[in-house]
Amino acid sequence: MTNSSSKASGEAPVDTLTSQSNLRHEQQSKQDCKETAKTTGSKRGRAEGIPKEDAVVLKEWSFKTSEPSITDGKTGQMTARPQPVNAKEPIKTFVSENGDMMDRDEERIRKIFSVRAITQTITEGACSDLDKLRAIWIWLCNYIEYDVKGYLGFSKMVYSPEQVILTGRAVCSGYSSVCLQMCREAGIECREVSGYSKGAGYRPGQSFRNTESDHSWNAVCLDGQWFLLDACWGAGYVDLDNRAFIKRYKEYYFLTDPENFIDSHYPEEEEWQLLESPIKIEEFEKRVLKKPDFYTLNLTLNHPKHFLIVTENGEATVSMSFPQLVHFTYRISQLSGKKPQEVSNSIGFLTSTQQSMKLRLMPPKPGTYELELFARAGNTPKTFNWICSFQLKCTSPKTSEELPENPHTCWGLQPDAMSLGLEPCNYGNDIISLESGSFRLVLKTTRPLMVLCELSHKNLDKTLAEKCLAIQPEPDQLTCSVLCPYYGYYHLSVFVRDWANEADSFENAGNFLLHCTAGAVNLNELFPSGLSSSCGPGITTLEAGLFEFSHTEALVYTQQGKCDITFQNRQDIDLLCKLTKEQGDQPASQTTLSNHVLFTHNGSKVTISINLPESGVYKLGLYGKTSLKQGYPLLCDYILKNTSINKWPPFPRMYGSWKKGSVLFEPRAGQLEASSWVKFRVQVPGARRVSVEGDQSVDLQLSESGVWEGKAFTGRGPELHLAASLNEASNNTMTFLMAFSVVEPEHEKGSTAHMH
Repeated sequence: MTNSSSKASGEAPVDTLTSQSNLRHEQQSKQDCKETAKTTGSKRGRAEGIPKEDAVVLKEWSFKTSEPSITDGKTGQMTARPQPVNAKEPIKTFVSENGDMMDRDEERIRKIFSVRAITQTITEGACSDLDKLRAIWIWLCNYIEYDVKGYLGFSKMVYSPEQVILTGRAVCSGYSSVCLQMCREAGIECREVSGYSKGAGYRPGQSFRNTESDHSWNAVCLDGQWFLLDACWGAGYVDLDNRAFIKRYKEYYFLTDPENFIDSHYPEEEEWQLLESPIKIEEFEKRVLKKPDFYTLNLTLNHPKHFLIVTENGEATVSMSFPQLVHFTYRISQLSGKKPQEVSNSIGFLTSTQQSMKLRLMPPKPGTYELELFARAGNTPKTFNWICSFQLKCTSPKTSEELPENPHTCWGLQPDAMSLGLEPCNYGNDIISLESGSFRLVLKTTRPLMVLCELSHKNLDKTLAEKCLAIQPEPDQLTCSVLCPYYGYYHLSVFVRDWANEADSFENAGNFLLHCTAGAVNLNELFPSGLSSSCGPGITTLEAGLFEFSHTEALVYTQQGKCDITFQNRQDIDLLCKLTKEQGDQPASQTTLSNHVLFTHNGSKVTISINLPESGVYKLGLYGKTSLKQGYPLLCDYILKNTSINKWPPFPRMYGSWKKGSVLFEPRAGQLEASSWVKFRVQVPGARRVSVEGDQSVDLQLSESGVWEGKAFTGRGPELHLAASLNEASNNTMTFLMAFSVVEPEHEKGSTAHMH
């Protein structure tokens, strides 16, 4: 076979993808440059001032032999793969621009660069044919680079083994011919096999019928059985866009299982398939192109079995399974015109677990697409390798609306979410359909976690998105409440870190796709702005010693306009509350609303009573002095949703002398009607005397149950004060505990206005 008719598809494959958003092929690394320097010193030697020395072959080699048996009885199947052979020094060559050696003794050069001399050198000390073959393979992959310029017609291609060795470059037939000659010198039976390949430039669905073969590789016989290898693809791959050869050693192509080799190599002669049931070229064309990393990651393709995927009801799927954690990403291009046009990954819905992956494809437009899948092992750096390709045909789209972009690719919990402290859940395995405009995501945790959430929708800006989320971290679970003010798709991202390690960065733990189809929430009914990341009782309140909350969720609904929130304060910390309500773009006065909150301490039990002045959404912040430091840090935020039309008056105004243990039984309202008798019942620990001070002073009487009771006349006001003697030395020193406003009855207000 000659290479004059070789195609791009017949040469080394491009198979590396970086984790950058454009998913382009990985650039050559610094290590690649070092590797290339060993084999191409001749091309940089003069530029770097390296002397024009004669080429030499260094004989310093070491071998690691494998197990004696290499087969298990099945044709072409390996049970013990040979270990690497390490060359301590490369063969150094210096070649002119046109590929000719400069200023050398021709006879000496022929001797030094002969197949026999090199084969004898690199196989010296080998104890078996397998070790000899291993040495030949390693030498070919490390010291011959692909002749990109020759292949593209920019220089003269070399064919003979001597010229390949002399120049250090070759196309596919050069690799296979040198391998053939070296094997013969080493006494190993070998064949050069010509055929078709799915290499660089190949597109799924490409036909090989009625075309000339485009590639060559080798078959070798060891212990009476035949095996396959491809040193050209084992050495690296061709980057056609940059017209460069990227050295990337692939062990996979050494003695490859014929059942896998046939996915990318189809020999002209059927016998060299080495299969018990050879396949036809039509089947070869249909087979999914699987790259080496597909097999090294131990992936199993469950669906589809062939490269072509046709949508049904506008949707198609790809699914795989694997024994250990694998991360995936993908790239989709539309086949229109001469060059495929990359499209958004939002037409795919990828979910993955510890042992399985499923990719749903929902193109918004009809057409033909190319799908490339990439993967990496779960414990490796974020570099994805190309594993397989498909062709997708869509005749009738399922929806015209594209899914939101997901920069983290995988929907649902991340496959490694368990390592971040999250337990498995069923959320995210499918699109979450919402008919009420609200959603409550609950994730169980194995340890306390801090959580951040982000919500995106095509119509949501950052400020509005923050008013759609309320987060509640608890010791054993995380809750994120979501409101949807618009119809359509929402992307909810969850980030976590360990609660105790504030220096840790947040990591993406999950991404959930919500589809609001009905009941969108009015913009005036969103959560209050400025909510903390600790809504509702949780880790922070527990650390402060607060337990047994009557309302365990962050969101409290009240249809009466009033409610009581109770809990235990076992560490007896000082507490205070702030009640706020937004009025359009302006928050209401906290001073005014603070009178609508009343604290009652009864032993360790605390009751927060709330009387709301109107309907709407309120934020109740609970603060506690948890240490000797100044200030009251926030312990949690409650969200109060009031649907009542009742307008409850404020509570009495409290003074600092209203201490823990004091309880107001009657009257609870802070506004009293003028010229009326009002019954008072109050508990004031340590009081020697309690009275109501207004137009006149009225002493309350202490009952057997320890409650001060009595009636007082409000008069004309403007205020009544509840006072107590807290001084053991004197009953005459009275201290104000709280104040009540005295207001005219509504009908009298009207009469007064009429008189004026």
